[in-house]
Amino acid sequence: MRIARTANQRKVPIAMLNKSSVACMCFIASFLFVGCTKKTSQPATEPTNQSSANQGVEKIKPAPGTGNVQGKVLYNGKPVENIQVKLCETFSRFVSGCGGKIYTAQTDKAGDYVITNVEPKVYEGLTVRVFDTDSYIFATAGIAGLSATKYDVTADKTLFVSPTHLFKGDLKVVNPKAGAKVSAHNLELKWDSYPEAAYYKFSIYPEDSSLTSPYINERIEGTSLRIDKPLQKGTYRWQVEAYNGADQKLSESSDDIKFTIEDAG
Repeated sequence: MRIARTANQRKVPIAMLNKSSVACMCFIASFLFVGCTKKTSQPATEPTNQSSANQGVEKIKPAPGTGNVQGKVLYNGKPVENIQVKLCETFSRFVSGCGGKIYTAQTDKAGDYVITNVEPKVYEGLTVRVFDTDSYIFATAGIAGLSATKYDVTADKTLFVSPTHLFKGDLKVVNPKAGAKVSAHNLELKWDSYPEAAYYKFSIYPEDSSLTSPYINERIEGTSLRIDKPLQKGTYRWQVEAYNGADQKLSESSDDIKFTIEDAG
C-alpha cells in the first residue's frame, strides 16, 4: 500500500492488493512482487517495524494489559476521513490477505486512526483501504519488498505507525491499448493527464525474462513519450504512475496492460 512516509521523511515502501489478486496464486513465480492480476507496487527494503522514529501525541490511553496502534492516512498531502484500517494477526499478500485476529479502526477528519485494546504480540500486517474500492495498501519490508511490515504491540503502550499516503488506480492509458500489436518504430506512449500531477513515471516490462527493459521508472513531465530506445520483438507490459510536487504518488494505471512488438526497434 503499496504506498507512505515516516515522520522523518524516509520513504516507506508500500504495495496494493485487491480481492482478485489475493484469489490468484498461479502467477506468483512469474510476476514475483508485481502480484497476480491487479495492483502491487513500490516494494523495497525497510525495517520490520515502522514505529521506531514515529513517536507522536497519544490520542487514547491503552487499556491495562493491552496496546494501541495509532497512525494517519493522507492523500495528496491531505487527511482522508472514513478510511478503514486493519491490523492483521496473520498476513499473506499472495494467498489470503489479512487473517487471524483482526482489529479495525476508521480515520477521523484529521486522517488519524487509533486501533484500541490490542493484545500484545507481533502482528504480520496493517492494511489501509483505498477509499471505497476493494483494494488495500500495506507497508512492505525485506528483499524486493516481498514481506509485509510487522508491528510489535506492547502492553500499556501506543505503537505509532508511519503516515500512509494513499494512491488510486484510475490513471488511464491511451496508447498502446491492452492487446495492441504495434511496430517498435515511431511507437509513442500516451496517457491521460492526472489532476494535480507534477510528473509521471512509466515502466515497460518484457514478458520474456531473458530480455532487459530500457525503460524502468522513467520520469517525464508530459503525458506522452516517443520510444527512442530499442525494443525487441515480443510481448510487453507497461504502467504509468502520477506524482505530485512533493513526490507523493497520486495514482497508477492498471498493471496488466500488455502490447506486442511485431518488429524489432
